[in-house]
Amino acid sequence: MLNLLMTPRTARTVRGLLGTVADAVRSIVTPAALIEAQQLETIDTETAPDPADVYAADELPEVEAIETAAAEYAAAADQARTADRAKRKTRKLLDRLPAGLYGGWLVSRTPSSRQTADLDAIRATYERLGLGPVPMKQSAPSLKVERVDVPALAA
Repeated sequence: MLNLLMTPRTARTVRGLLGTVADAVRSIVTPAALIEAQQLETIDTETAPDPADVYAADELPEVEAIETAAAEYAAAADQARTADRAKRKTRKLLDRLPAGLYGGWLVSRTPSSRQTADLDAIRATYERLGLGPVPMKQSAPSLKVERVDVPALAA
């Protein structure tokens, strides 16, 4: 009955809104187990191959040494992330200051010695010379260490 009172465009808009609301409700109602399963599938498909210099099976350190190293790495990574967030927060103020002396702190800027390739210029040169696309290579995979519940993985 409601469709008879609406124009086709209004009916499409209402159907679209109802679909969006239904998607939102489904995303909230999705059981946690399904979300965890989806995350595990994602993790499995996103892993990079091991580097060439990994330990051979007979060279592996004791599990306790690996657990200690992983725990220390995870703690250091957390500290680094916390420090990076603090640096970003304080830089918002400090980056806008003109160079000068502020109490006991000297704020100044020095030129960077680091250089990066100018990909726009390289692409333009490749195009001008008809060399095709600029060759690119993947960065090294990032090491990821996380604490997991072992019985959950066994199931």
